[in-house]
Formats: sequence, structure tokens, C-alpha cells
Amino acid sequence: MSAAPRDTRPTRAVGPDDVRLVASDLDGTLLLPDGTVSARTAAALADAESAGLDVVFVTARPHRWLADLASHVAGHGVAICANGASVVDVAGLRVLEEHGMDRRRVAAVAARLRAAWGDDAVHLAAESAQGFASEHGFVSEHVVPPGSPSAARLEDVLPATTLKLLLRAPGRAQDADSFVADAQAVIGDLAHVTSSAAGALGEIAAPGVTKAATLAAWAAARGIAPAHVWAVGDAPNDLPMLGWAGRAFAVANAHPAVAAAAHETLPSNADDGVAVLLERAALVARARARAAEGPRPR
Repeated sequence: MSAAPRDTRPTRAVGPDDVRLVASDLDGTLLLPDGTVSARTAAALADAESAGLDVVFVTARPHRWLADLASHVAGHGVAICANGASVVDVAGLRVLEEHGMDRRRVAAVAARLRAAWGDDAVHLAAESAQGFASEHGFVSEHVVPPGSPSAARLEDVLPATTLKLLLRAPGRAQDADSFVADAQAVIGDLAHVTSSAAGALGEIAAPGVTKAATLAAWAAARGIAPAHVWAVGDAPNDLPMLGWAGRAFAVANAHPAVAAAAHETLPSNADDGVAVLLERAALVARARARAAEGPRPR
């Protein structure tokens, strides 16, 4: 049975009419454990849009993983992908904005990691607007697109702009938090390391590139202030977004740091936690619209 939402963070002054945008992570948050959208969540997404809310997906996924979600994207048609490194037109799977790293920066990051951990210990891959490229030693948990370039060293197959650099190092600490901390200590200010809490996989972006930074720019372009944003997530890469939003939510299966950063805990992703949030937001949006219309003539 779904748990009731639970307050976990000090309350901010958020009024009942404040929500205009709901920003949601996908894997571990909006999507079921099998990676699909439940019937209840699909209905809640459609209802939120009809209530006048913007709903934006903010995900670590590359754009090529969004094909099955196109029908669930709101009227604006875009998603924020690669932990904020790209803004994507989901229907056409086109990258509209890139906030990535050039070849020199990626090569510098790789050099630091190899110098600290050893050439044979570091295995890298890159996500870009063009697709996926990897070193021979990088083991992907997901199906690699046919024809993806691979080489002994990633530098030999790098795209002009890398949206997300992926790091594996089997000889290092294998829990996500320690792995990310170790990698960040080595890389320093060259890049930003985070994790989707999916084991020892570092997700490396350009300095300052986070889900929060790209979402903030997207919202500002539409005249939406942080106080009018509700955000929900489950993993450490969601923390900047939750800290920026006016109201922060965690699903019940969230990483402990995410749960601690949230104002409220929702049911888990297996129990339609984001649907619960969207249904609530739609009620608030409709109440705001009725209040704006004023009293009806008698």
C-alpha cells in the first residue's frame, strides 16, 4: 500500500497557488522499476497539462533513450537530459541545446584519472548529440547502439562535444557515494562528478552543469520563478534541482541524502509517487485558475 506523503525538511513559505511547473526525474522516480510509465502516471501527466501546468522531465538519460516517452511529454515537447547537459526535442530526438565539454577538457579529465588510478584501471565512455562512444574496456549495462565507435583510448573516438563522460574503475570503491567522492577528488575543478546511484558509475559533466542549472534557465525563459516549481527525484544527481526548487519531493525509494533534502516524501516509484504529486499539483492549478476568475455572477 502507498505511504502517505511525509514532511522531512523545514517548511518554506509556499502558498497553495505557487506551483506552475513540476520537474521530475525519470528512472527510479516517475518510471516504474521496469522503466515504463504506469497507467495512473500517464493519466496524471495528461491531466496536469490540461490543468495548465508545465511538466518537464529532467533526467540523466541521453536523448536516444526517450523514444518511448514521447507521448508523455507535455505540449512544450522538450526534456532536459544528460544531467542538464542537453535540452532535447523528444518527438524528433533532436538535441536543441548542448552544455558539454570539448575534446581538450575531456582529455584532461582522462589524463588526471589515469595518472591517479593507473591506465588499466580507468574505463571511459562518452554520450553526445551524435550518440555513444567508448573505450574497449568500458562495460555498459545497457545495449550499445550498433556502429558506436570504440577504441583503446576514448580520445581517439571523441565527438566535438561530450555531454556526459561515463567512468568505470573496477579496482576502486564500488559503492556510488565513495566512487563519486574519489573521482571528484582526482578531477578537481576540471569537471563535476555525480551519480544516479547505480553502483560505481561516475557521470561527469562540465563545471556548473547540473539538472538545476539547465532547469533554472528553462524556467526563467518562461517567466517561472523557483518558488513556483515543485521538483521530485531519487538520486544524488537530483540534489541540485531539489535545492533550487521552491518545493522538493523525494520518492520513498530515494537515496538517504535525497530524502533528507526533501520537504516531503511521496510513495515509491513502484507505487506511483509522481502520479500522487501530479494529481495534487493539478488540483492546486485548477483552484488557482478558479480564484483568478473571481466569483461567478449570481
